Amino acid sequence: MPRCFWCSDDPLYMAYHDQEWGTPLRNAQGLFELLLLEGFQAGLSWITILRKRERYREVLYGFDVQRVAQMSDAEIDELMLDPGIIRNRLKLKAARRNAQAWLALEDPVAFLWSFVGGKPIINHFKDRTEVPAITPEALAMSKGLKKAGFTFVGPTICYALMQASGMVMDHTQDCDRYAELANGG
Repeated sequence: MPRCFWCSDDPLYMAYHDQEWGTPLRNAQGLFELLLLEGFQAGLSWITILRKRERYREVLYGFDVQRVAQMSDAEIDELMLDPGIIRNRLKLKAARRNAQAWLALEDPVAFLWSFVGGKPIINHFKDRTEVPAITPEALAMSKGLKKAGFTFVGPTICYALMQASGMVMDHTQDCDRYAELANGG
């Protein structure tokens, strides 16, 4: 099956590409998980995060936003000893801060989707050279999230979140998933 240029032959990566990436996601917990994972990914490869995702799900209470928002400094100190995650204190504190900011939003799902007008932007890129790292919508999302109190939400992270959650459909035309998702699948 032809896949996007970034997808390696790692089975975990292929499953992520084939079943998740670019599929519109409007589930609050799923979006919250992706937001945090994209923040943990900053400066690292996505496959590194995918390999640690199950452990993150364990130590971050299944990405229960209420519980993550209540994490104590002592719990963060304990997480800093866990080799199954990215041990970065700033990123762990950002997870807690972002959970608190998430809870302060009236409707986080609608807020995130508002940056694409509430429906996926379907791109028709022929190859990797056309796929941007940042768009005006990602810049606006980054500014909006920062204003709402979020951290680790720069425009590159926001665009990656938009791609992963299907707010934008960036499967290239040579990918098997392109036709299905370009037609609203």
